[in-house]
This record gives sequence, structure tokens and C-alpha cells, in this order.
Amino acid sequence: MVGYLSTAHDQPSTRLHYVSGAARDVVPFRSAVRTWLVISLQSFGGPAGQIAVMQRILVDDLRWIGHRRFLHALSYCTLLPGPEAQQLAIYIGWLLNGIRGGLAAGMLFVLPGMLALLALSALYVGAGDSTLVSALFTGLAPAVLAIVVQAVVRLAGRAKGHPLLGLLAAGAFVALFVFGVPFPLVIAASAVLGWVLGHWVPSTTLSRRGSDGNDDGPAPLIPDDALHTEHASRAHSAKVVAIGLVAWGVPVALVTVLTGVHSVFTQQSLFFSGAALVTFGGAYAVLAYVAQQAVEVYGWLTPGEMIRGLALAETTPGPLIMVVQFVAFVGAYRDPGSLDPWLAATLAALLTTWVTFVPCFVFIFLGAPYVERLRGNHALSAALAGIMAAVVGVIANLAVYFAMHTLFAETTTVTSGPTQFTLPDPTSVQPVSIAIGLTAALLVFRLKWSVLRTLGACAVLGLAATLAEQALA
Repeated sequence: MVGYLSTAHDQPSTRLHYVSGAARDVVPFRSAVRTWLVISLQSFGGPAGQIAVMQRILVDDLRWIGHRRFLHALSYCTLLPGPEAQQLAIYIGWLLNGIRGGLAAGMLFVLPGMLALLALSALYVGAGDSTLVSALFTGLAPAVLAIVVQAVVRLAGRAKGHPLLGLLAAGAFVALFVFGVPFPLVIAASAVLGWVLGHWVPSTTLSRRGSDGNDDGPAPLIPDDALHTEHASRAHSAKVVAIGLVAWGVPVALVTVLTGVHSVFTQQSLFFSGAALVTFGGAYAVLAYVAQQAVEVYGWLTPGEMIRGLALAETTPGPLIMVVQFVAFVGAYRDPGSLDPWLAATLAALLTTWVTFVPCFVFIFLGAPYVERLRGNHALSAALAGIMAAVVGVIANLAVYFAMHTLFAETTTVTSGPTQFTLPDPTSVQPVSIAIGLTAALLVFRLKWSVLRTLGACAVLGLAATLAEQALA
């Protein structure tokens, strides 16, 4: 028996009917698509805000899924690299409407933010040197710094536990900031150390409960046994992996053949494909790695532009990792090869978005049938504990990186033996940035303002400071 939901204006009072047959939808597909579009347009505020929107609409209002099942799905998504909120949308879409439901939910979750950031990237490239845009970013950059610091504090609260986990977080910071250890190696080593600690010191394993610690919630209209299921099998797994490899590999192969192995398109598609596989801990964790490679290795943009890209991504709906689209757009615009710069930038942005999010669908469609087995795996939980602890140090490194390039105009690189790190030039301190940064910290930590509200206020402060400076000049 397969259940489906007959919706009358999508109200919680919806009646539930059951029919026999091979149908897979438990809610009408059109109603599900409309709902996912509504969710995508409200998905501001990072993963916490996005997950809260899904819980309010799907669990509390429509009651299409129970709170316990919602947390069940979320617990699996947090184990994966990539944006957990988008993966949660794919997972619930799969539960409600099968494969096509997961595809629709995942694509709609990304689409509005992708289009908005594409437009903002074009605006930045076309008018980024104007006085107005520069003034706005004078306020936005310090606000982003405060938001990143807030992410460090929040994640540290989620990952707190045994003192050994604190040492692991500190070790990750030192490895990145002082010794320049590659980000993927830090994540891999943290997973191994977490597994070792979980084996020898079981108390280090983190609890994966909901944010409120409560599994209760409104009774769903759809029983758990009516939701979509897929028998776990080697054939299913092989099919998902094969389709995923083709979906990812064909565009990358075409780009490589048509533009060459050294083109910006090939470099970006391969780099961001790899980055998508190591984004444990969310977008902030991987941004330190992306910033280092994009700025220092590939030269696609400057440190200040990386911060500006993050500010733009904060103002759009959808996953924050979408900032990689801005990086690709700017990099390809400045190195278009034989193409028109605008065409090259657009193609690079779309290709980067594609290779970044294809793995999300593969992870969910491949792993969802095994979720129950994975949830009780102590070794996997221990490895995750190590990763989550290390991510605190990773994001702290990102905060330091942003602080040096936001609050100071000049930095110097210090090399001594195996260590190589960057320090700010004290004589190049920027008082306006410090003042706006402290104001942003007050708004975020003390007054509990939202991300968008804080960014808007600081943008106005940046504009006012620039106008005042020009008036005094």
C-alpha cells in the first residue's frame, strides 16, 4: 500500500487517502514542487535558518513528515560533506515523491540563490569599482567578519564535549594557520583521530540530537510506513554511482577537451569538484580552503574580493557555499581565454554550481536506504566527532584570515623553518572597519539581529563613513 496526500489548498487539515499500486508519491507532485519553491525563497540565514524554515513548513504547518523522522533525516545529512540543509531537502523530497521528488527539492533549493548571486556577481564585475559599491562593501566586509566569528561560537557550542576534542580543534587551527597543512589532510586526519579517541575514550563521541534536544512534535498526517522507501542493494548503489559519475564527468570532460587542461574552466571544474567532497562542517569550514587556493594558488580573485563574495552570498537565499559561483565568475571573467569575458564568466559560474551540487544528490540517493544502519554506527559517530571538533579550528582560521584582510590594509608573510604564516601590518590598521566590525558584533551577539538585518545596517554605515570621509577631504 502506498499513501498519497490529497491537498485542499495545502492546509494542515488535509485528508489522507491510500491506494494500491506502484505509485511512489505520498503527496501530489505539483503541491510538493510549489512547497519547495516557497521554502527556497525563504531559505536565508545559513543552514540553521534554512532547516528551521523546512521544519516549520513541512513538520508544523503541513505535517507531511513527523518531527522524529525529520531529525532522523537530518542526522544522516550532518554526516555528509556538503550543505546539510540542501541535502535534507533532497532527502525529504525523496521520502515524499521518490527520486523525482528529491531532484525537484534539491534543484529548487539552489535555483533562486544561484540566479540572484549570478546577477550580483555580474553587477559587482561591472560596477565594483564605483564609489557607491565600494562604500557599501566598506560596511559589508566587517559585518561578514562578525558573522563568521558567530559561526565559530555556535559550532564550538555544538562540538563541545571532552577536553581532547578541544585539543583537536586547537591542533587543526595550528596546522592550518602556522604550518599550512592542506585542508583535506586536516579533515582526514581529524576523522582518524576521532575514530581512535572514540575507541579508547568513548566519552568523546558526540551526541547527534536535535538542537532543542526534543524529539516530540505535531503528529504527521502521513505515517512513517507510507513514506517512500528503496531497498538497499548493490544494483541500486551501482546505478546511482554510475549516473552520478556521468552527470559530473561529461561536462568536465567536454570542458577539458574543448578548452584544454590548463584553461580556467578545467581548473575550476576539477578544483570545486574536489572541494565539494571535503566540505564537512558547512560552507564556513571549506571557505578557508577555497580562499587559500583561489587567491594564493590560482589567483582568481583577491582576499578582499573573497570577503565581498561571501557578503553577497549571505544576502541571497540558499546554501552559503554558493559563494563558489562568485569565485568562478570573477576568475573566468579575468581569464576568459578565447571567449567573451561575460560568456566565460557565466559558463564558469554555472559549471562550478553544477559540479558543487551533483555530489549532494548522489550522497542522498546512494546512502538513504542505509540510513538506519549508519545511524547506529559508533565508529562513524566517533569519526564525525573528530571532524566536528576540527571544523571549529578550521573556521577560526577563516575568521583570522578575514580579520587580517578586513581590519588591516597590509599583511606580511613570515617564514621560519617548517612554519609559514601571515601577520598584519599594525601601521595599516583601518579604524572605520574596526568600528563597523565592533558594531556588527554588537548587533549579532548582543541584540541577536538576523544576518540580513546586520548586513543592511553595516552597509549603510559603510556608505555613511565613505561620504563623511569625502566631505572632510
